[in-house]
Amino acid sequence: MAKFTLQVNGQSRTVDVAPETPLLWVLRDHLDLVGTKFGCGIGQCRACTVHIGGQPVQACMTPISGVGRKPVVTIEGLSADGTHPLQKAWCELDVAQCGYCQAGQLMTASALLADNPKPTDEDIDNAMAGNLCRCGTYLRIRAGIHRAAELATASNSKEAAK
Repeated sequence: MAKFTLQVNGQSRTVDVAPETPLLWVLRDHLDLVGTKFGCGIGQCRACTVHIGGQPVQACMTPISGVGRKPVVTIEGLSADGTHPLQKAWCELDVAQCGYCQAGQLMTASALLADNPKPTDEDIDNAMAGNLCRCGTYLRIRAGIHRAAELATASNSKEAAK
């Protein structure tokens, strides 16, 4: 066992775990952040996607020892009050069906929008290609990302006008 101090959703958190413990289990079992889901355990479905240093990664394949000092953001840290443009768009368009994969979908989509605020269908399809949805809501996910981009642009325009 070893002590690791992480910056998770803007808070410093210390855990005492084996260095090879996957970040997924640290988040869920030690920090009680259960929004990040276990899907396949082999990095193929991306249900466990979180951001490390602003980049989407699969928490099931990332050992705690590999995080270092980079900040970690989980679905709980995307927006404390549900006002992130993606969260608004997902609700507005009823994107989710069963919802199991949606935390990973949202985290991947938020990284995309941070890098590319006006993605094309092709940009979205490429960025989201590894995120599996057993319910097949891919077209609604794409529409949700486009809508979130619109909401973010409108919000930025209002802020600039102030």
